[in-house]
Amino acid sequence: MTTAQKDKKMRVTVSIVEDNRGTRESIVELLGRAPGLRCLSAHATGEDALRTLPEEKPDVVLMDINLPGMSGIQCVARLKQRLPQAQVLMLTTYEDGDRIFESLRAGASGYLLKNLPPAELVQAVEQVHAGGAPMSMQIARRVVSHFQRIKQSETDVDKLTKREQEILALLAKGYLYKEIADQLGITLSTVRAHLHTVYEKLHVQSRTQAVVKFLGQQHD
Repeated sequence: MTTAQKDKKMRVTVSIVEDNRGTRESIVELLGRAPGLRCLSAHATGEDALRTLPEEKPDVVLMDINLPGMSGIQCVARLKQRLPQAQVLMLTTYEDGDRIFESLRAGASGYLLKNLPPAELVQAVEQVHAGGAPMSMQIARRVVSHFQRIKQSETDVDKLTKREQEILALLAKGYLYKEIADQLGITLSTVRAHLHTVYEKLHVQSRTQAVVKFLGQQHD
């Protein structure tokens, strides 16, 4: 394998689901200029994306919400069933709470507004691939505000051990799994094992959902 082939293989692969042609082409161009990323494909509908993404196996999918036919949220839910390892970033103009939480419940790992600077979009793709859960600042504020208004059941976070709460607190601050292991002096496999238990206790399926629930109960 040549150096160029190795470099191509090491890049984070990204697919786009966006019905607006101008927006879609702009994102393709942006990803093409980012040295650590490689754009695999771009799709105008959720139906088209579901036909091909399970075979293409992108690392990250940028998903619009307001698609013709199947919505982006419906597409995320179905895509995660067929391609659970793919990380999905919602990329949308919508800031309302219902769409944010529906997206996260469907399996999205982050939620970004389309007006963010291009460099931040590239950074968000890299972050989600590395284990992060990027959100635009306005969205993060809405998430915290939502949980400040709505009282959570008292017990879920209280069920966690001190070590599980330490890990979740670091995850909420944006630490990656390896960084959490180094910070707490434990192995990466131990971190993963603790998080598996955390997901079961909190009744969630992803780190993003766990962090959202944890932050909500911390702000009650």
